[in-house]
Amino acid sequence: MTQHEMKTRPARRAGRVSLVAQILVLQVLVLVASLAVIATWQISRTDDKLREEYAERALAVSRAVASDPEVREKLSATSSLDVPPEELVGGDMQRMAVDIARRTGVLFVVIANREGIRLAHPDLDKIGFHVSTDPSGVLDGEEILDTDRGTLGESVRGKAPVRDVDGRIVGFVSTGISTQEIADEARGDIAVTIGIAALALFVGITASWLLARRWRRLTLGLQPDELVDLVTDQRAVLGSLADGVVAIGRDERLRVINDRARELLDISAPVGTPKDELSLSPRLLGLLNDPNPRPIAAGVGEQIVLASSHRVTVDGRDLGVVLSVIDRTDIEQLSRELDSIKSMSEALRAQRHETANRFHVLSGLLRHGHSDEALEFLTEIIGRRGASEPSGLDNVAEPHLHAFLDAKTSLARERGVELSIGGQTWVAGALVDPVAATTVLGNLVDNAIDAAAGDLGRVEAGDEIRAKVEAELVTDDGTLWITVADSGPGIGFDDPSQVFTEGATSKPDDVPGGHGMGLALARQICRRAGGDIQVVDPGGDPDGLGGAVFVAELRDVISEG
Repeated sequence: MTQHEMKTRPARRAGRVSLVAQILVLQVLVLVASLAVIATWQISRTDDKLREEYAERALAVSRAVASDPEVREKLSATSSLDVPPEELVGGDMQRMAVDIARRTGVLFVVIANREGIRLAHPDLDKIGFHVSTDPSGVLDGEEILDTDRGTLGESVRGKAPVRDVDGRIVGFVSTGISTQEIADEARGDIAVTIGIAALALFVGITASWLLARRWRRLTLGLQPDELVDLVTDQRAVLGSLADGVVAIGRDERLRVINDRARELLDISAPVGTPKDELSLSPRLLGLLNDPNPRPIAAGVGEQIVLASSHRVTVDGRDLGVVLSVIDRTDIEQLSRELDSIKSMSEALRAQRHETANRFHVLSGLLRHGHSDEALEFLTEIIGRRGASEPSGLDNVAEPHLHAFLDAKTSLARERGVELSIGGQTWVAGALVDPVAATTVLGNLVDNAIDAAAGDLGRVEAGDEIRAKVEAELVTDDGTLWITVADSGPGIGFDDPSQVFTEGATSKPDDVPGGHGMGLALARQICRRAGGDIQVVDPGGDPDGLGGAVFVAELRDVISEG
């Protein structure tokens, strides 16, 4: 375990048996109990089964002897005679019984007549005497299977009646197999059963141990309550982050997402959803497919976010990609407002500089007694009052737009660009959402000034300004129409609509997230209220200024009452 894992892993409570150990012990106990029950049942069943099998074997031998014609004939002939035991000892039935017992491996084969007198017996001293067990059942015609103790010890027995040609019972045959032989075979079967149970126990314990190791590895050695605490803490931390966090697993499915990410990216899909079904923008999907730790600006609905991604690996295993997102919409809006303030301050600075120069000239003329020239100079200044304002700006009565265009005019002049107001311009009333309107207008005008000023060769030192931008604003039933044209080189994309794509720009990438978000943000603002921004001319129109022409529609943004 690495030092980092030791530091970040929750401390285990002392004196507590781990769940893995508890499960292992429980599995072993259940396995031992199960095997013990099965082994006991099998051992008991083995003894009963062996006794039954040996009894059937003994009965089969008895049947075979009882059906022998010679045995039937001799029993019929001797059943009513009182034959001396000496003759029976060396008789044919004795030899037959001994031979059958030897060949079949049974303990004994006893042949008796109807009176129960032994005519054949392994113990010669017992021949001619009555059998030691009750023969009534077999003499009644039944086949008997039992376990009994006789003169030769305990045995399982099979008894079969012997019938003459007329079907009368003339005797019986009793075959016995020693229970000691059964016990010996049972012990062998029991040993095999115990061996199998022991092997099963070993395999079960080994499997449980391997499973416990895998469990410990999968859970990083943590206990269930520690896992619960860890998950709870992680949820609390993720939920408190100002940044959105999205984790995509190696299977390209959503694994982790905090509330901030759901809010910023408008994701309502549950964990486990494939990433292609999360409705992410192409730029964000690109970050997931090709992780990039450098923040990149992306649009999500009406918001602008800064997103970065990292591939996560642990012990050389690829776990997936983590995407971090930060809301940049407020920053963009503040940037636009700051741009407006900066433009106005630069315009005031230029006017202050120009006014100071005029006062210096006027002061010098008066100080040297050139009162007539001073009066003429003052008259000229008064006569040119307002000449710095573009023609037609008075048609923009809305104060925010008026001040904004006035400031942009001064800024454009400093960059060698003439900003003019279109002849059809007419804006009355008050803006309902000044930030939205100035953001859209500012993006269009700034881009137009950049395009016109960057068209090298159009403006030379000492020449009159030939780089031009024209802005025309018209209101119609609460809708503000903005048309901006420039004398720049036009749109450089084969598809003009690409200028609205996130990140599309010709400017240097010198800030986090780069440029290329202005027009995308402006279009989102317009579309939010049902309007839009379109490129009506990508450039090259000889009847216009020669550059690109944009038209923006902002609905319900101005009150004309």
